[in-house]
Amino acid sequence: MKVLGINAIYHDPSAALVVDGRVVAAAEEERFSRRKHGKRPLPWSAWELPELSAAWCLRHAGVRPEELDAVAYSFDPALMGTPEESGLFDDGDVMRKTYAEKAPDFLAHALPGLDPAKVRFVKHHVAHAASAGLAAPQRDNAVLVLDGRGEAHSHLAGRYTDGQLEVLAGQALPHSLGLMYEELTDHLGFLRSSDEFKVMAMASYGKPRFMGELSELIRVTGDGGFVTERIDFTEFAPRLGKGDDWTEAHADLAASVQQRLEEVLVDLARWVHEQTGERTLTLAGGTALNCVANTRILAESPFEEVWVQPAAGDAGTALGAALHVATQLGERTESMPGAALGRSWTDDEIERWLQTAAIDYERPDDVAEAVAEVLADNGIVAWFQGRSEFGPRALGHRSLLAHPGFEANLERMNDVKGREQFRPVAPMVLLERAPEIFSRGPIPSPYMLFVHDVAEEWRDRIPTVTHVDGTARIQTIDRETEPLVHRMIAAFERRTGLPVVVNTSLNTAGRPMVDDPRDALECFGSAPVDLLAIGPFVVRRPRPTRR
Repeated sequence: MKVLGINAIYHDPSAALVVDGRVVAAAEEERFSRRKHGKRPLPWSAWELPELSAAWCLRHAGVRPEELDAVAYSFDPALMGTPEESGLFDDGDVMRKTYAEKAPDFLAHALPGLDPAKVRFVKHHVAHAASAGLAAPQRDNAVLVLDGRGEAHSHLAGRYTDGQLEVLAGQALPHSLGLMYEELTDHLGFLRSSDEFKVMAMASYGKPRFMGELSELIRVTGDGGFVTERIDFTEFAPRLGKGDDWTEAHADLAASVQQRLEEVLVDLARWVHEQTGERTLTLAGGTALNCVANTRILAESPFEEVWVQPAAGDAGTALGAALHVATQLGERTESMPGAALGRSWTDDEIERWLQTAAIDYERPDDVAEAVAEVLADNGIVAWFQGRSEFGPRALGHRSLLAHPGFEANLERMNDVKGREQFRPVAPMVLLERAPEIFSRGPIPSPYMLFVHDVAEEWRDRIPTVTHVDGTARIQTIDRETEPLVHRMIAAFERRTGLPVVVNTSLNTAGRPMVDDPRDALECFGSAPVDLLAIGPFVVRRPRPTRR
């Protein structure tokens, strides 16, 4: 049974392939097209399909389009009302609906040989739910989905029992926590449906002094839903244009909205637990990428475990739609094997890229030791290994690495990336050492989707990765699942006494994460990075000649 999942309607177009109930490939279109987020979520872009990522998924598995049993499209236009019925009064929805209805023919054109009758529409929030509830290690779980919007809703609460979804609640538009957060993102001078994580970072610098007013405007309804009234953010802080300097009032506004969001999410999680009694909550939707809120849900709701799908945003709906349709077709689906679901290259293929680039390279006895030596000497390393990650987080396959022990390295890394200085970078830590350094969040934490408190005695030892509020968004590295990364950090610890390295995504501002060897070489050539570790090879930055 072969099911291809497609996300295309809004942003982060992606494709995923499920064969005999097992996830074999998943990738975002931006990694192929080199266009950040693949496209903007505009009505006239709704026809654009993840053609490159879909074709790669099929090639990777040796599947021809005519061999597919189904194509699952993560949006159902039949469930979409008029702009007036949604309460959003977005006339572009008429165009979105039309393009979605034509998706089967568009897909047949993009994938020659595909029978358009094999395309199945999947409700957007059901696709989100399946991307968590069916992909999680725990087959029975409660599920909570929150994002900007689907066809007519912005939220789903339910439970999975032996692979079957029971929907318990859904919040109708126009009420939307995701759209509310997008509005704030835009108000603070950032790009909506893209830069919401910057608001979360800014919130750490402020105080939630507007909570009283916001508690009236953003509230739960006691039946699994919520209300988001229209908010005039100018009453709290003036609107910022792109590149404008933010003030204390802007940080306080970000902190207030962030805290109110967290409180509402905790209340919604408690309601789902009351209805289900499950020990595990799975989360999906763009709001599930809010790692601060995720930690509060774990700490303050009755759930013993919270599992977040690593591509929780719209990209993940390709995965969820494929899993959902595979289940409908009688397959018993398996949990996802991890986030490393994208492209990879053999050692010989990588070496041919290096030879074509006509640059000096070497093959050390152990690339992990070579990298640890450069990091211990306070160098910056571009790390390109194995299959690329599915989702927005660099998880040790397409990463920029640095020494965490120097406070100046935060500014240095943000300069390398070309991004705002208030942005944090994250630590990768050996799993066996994590409990002595980090607390409050879950351990293991392999997908960098929760925040943890940094132990007081470690904050001065790893200042680069300790955020202004004393937290860090960690990724734990397990020797069994990530042997090369584990060996590299262990080698770094032998040299420095620190079982932690700085990890941020291998890209520069405004560019998608590096995916193929050409991307890696271009990024290395244009950014002040000391070493590129690509497969078993290393490329060193030539020393500048004096004139």
